[in-house]
Amino acid sequence: MKGMHGIIFSYEKKTGLRELIEHRVHGSIPIGGNYRVVDFMLSNMVNAGVRDVGVIMHGKCQSMLDHLGTGKSWDLSRNFGGLKLLPAFAYSESSAASSKFRGKMEALIGVLDYLEEDIRQDYVVMADSDLVANLPLDDVLQDHLASGADITVVCTSVPGDTSDTYFELDDTGRVVDTSYKVAVPEGYRSLSIFVISKELLVKLTRYCKAHSLYSWRRNVLQEMGKNLNIRAYVWDGYAARINTIQRYYERSMELLRPDIRSELFCPERPIFAKENDSCSSYIDPSGVCVNSLIADGCDIQGSVKNSILFRGVQVEKGAQVDGCILFKGTVVKKNAVLHSVIADKYVTIQEGRTLMGHEHYPMVLARGSEV
Repeated sequence: MKGMHGIIFSYEKKTGLRELIEHRVHGSIPIGGNYRVVDFMLSNMVNAGVRDVGVIMHGKCQSMLDHLGTGKSWDLSRNFGGLKLLPAFAYSESSAASSKFRGKMEALIGVLDYLEEDIRQDYVVMADSDLVANLPLDDVLQDHLASGADITVVCTSVPGDTSDTYFELDDTGRVVDTSYKVAVPEGYRSLSIFVISKELLVKLTRYCKAHSLYSWRRNVLQEMGKNLNIRAYVWDGYAARINTIQRYYERSMELLRPDIRSELFCPERPIFAKENDSCSSYIDPSGVCVNSLIADGCDIQGSVKNSILFRGVQVEKGAQVDGCILFKGTVVKKNAVLHSVIADKYVTIQEGRTLMGHEHYPMVLARGSEV
């Protein structure tokens, strides 16, 4: 089949997300009231005509498993193909089978049988699960075919952190250098999206297995870059990687801006999410709700301003919520005051409590805590 097969990497990373990843990996972090971060990349693939997706998981994957299920919400529940959930090292014979995630190539080695036997398409698009973006992956494939590249990397000219991967391009768009953990961000920042033929991916995976190599960035992009035709697809639309508490808060608050929402949730490329059967949210006549995103099943009797509320949040009379992100099932009791607070699932804020974070240092409440 001349098309793309999707592979999404879902694994633990060393980041500053603290309480938000105590029970989950980055891709399953809730965002925007109705979504998980992985929904964006999964929807990007589905919108580009990808009908087979393998999610390679490692670490605290129960939340991701519960969210993805059979893939029905993304029209990927199929008897043949569709969504496949792949434990990264389940079939690995190496001593690293139960160790930490060391690199994408090691993960691909662990599912080599899947790559060789289950991928029906000629091309593969690989991506991480922690990128919030809505981009045309079908255009990336067409650009890959037209350029004759061995690997096409999706990158942006918008600078990011010094810990990101950066590409240096020549006048033709070919990648001539790949750098990581730079002192000063220079070049084009990688969005960790790659298009490659199945044939070459299998060949590279076999080579890395035979030579005990495990890093896609170092062993393939950097060390083999001179011998491979690696070309860039530059995309400067909205793209946010969620890797710190501060970044999560800032990117979430950006969703309150109409221009950002219209770019991320454009009708020609919809973002799909796991459905729920909650009733409509209720806002009491004496309550206040201003410039906020409210999911279904909420009960708002107090004041909610500039905030994002997930499903089933309760804000009782006299309570004030401003600049907050409240996950599923959070309860804010009477006369409590919250400012710049991120509350994980099923948090309870007792009557009369005052919790004051700052927009540059939000307060984070761990899952199930009672304050």
